[in-house]
Amino acid sequence: MKIRRVGASALLIECPDADRVEDWRAELWRRRESGELHATEIVPGARTVLLDGVASETEALLTAWEPAPGRHRGDGPLVEIRTVFDGADLESVAAHWKVDPDQAVRRLLDTRLTVAFSGFAPGFAYLRGFPDGWAVPRLDAPRPRVPAGSVALAGGFAGIYPTASPGGWRLVGHTEQNLFDVRREQPALLTPGTRVQLVTA
Repeated sequence: MKIRRVGASALLIECPDADRVEDWRAELWRRRESGELHATEIVPGARTVLLDGVASETEALLTAWEPAPGRHRGDGPLVEIRTVFDGADLESVAAHWKVDPDQAVRRLLDTRLTVAFSGFAPGFAYLRGFPDGWAVPRLDAPRPRVPAGSVALAGGFAGIYPTASPGGWRLVGHTEQNLFDVRREQPALLTPGTRVQLVTA
C-alpha cells in the first residue's frame, strides 16, 4: 500500500489489486460511520481509494490502520436486478465461455457480484465477482448507441448502462430498473460495496 497526498485535503491510497481496494473501502466507510475518520468523500477506483475532505493528521492514521483481508467484504446491501437475457452478444459470450447460451445465463444468475467502483457515466457501476477465466473482450468497434438498462460484460466486469450511450461492452440482457435518478436521495441505485444479484425478470 502507498499513500500519496493529491491536494490540500485529499489523499490517494494505492492498492495492489481490486480485493485490497474493497478491503480499504469497507474499512474506511466503517471508521467514518463510527466517527474515527472524517472525510467528505471516499471514492474507490480500480486500484486506488481517494479520500477527500480529510484533516492533515489523517495520513498518519491510515499508516496505522491495516484492514484484515476480506473482513468486511460482502457486507453491503443487496440489490436484485430483474434481467431479461436477450442481449445481442449473449451467444458470443457463451461461445467464449465454451458453453451454450442457457448455461451462460445460469452462470450469470449464480454469480454474486459486488460494485467495485463507479465511472464512465453517472450511475454506471463496475461489477466484479467473476472468476478470472470468464473475462470477455470488448467489441472491436463500439456501438454508437447502447439502450439504457442494457446488462453487459467487458474484461472481468459486468455493468448496466444507466442511460443510452455509445459503448463497447458485450450485451447479454436488459433491465427496466432505473439505475440513476437525480430525484432520489441517493441518485445511483448501485454504489461501491453494494452486492448485486441478477435475477430473471
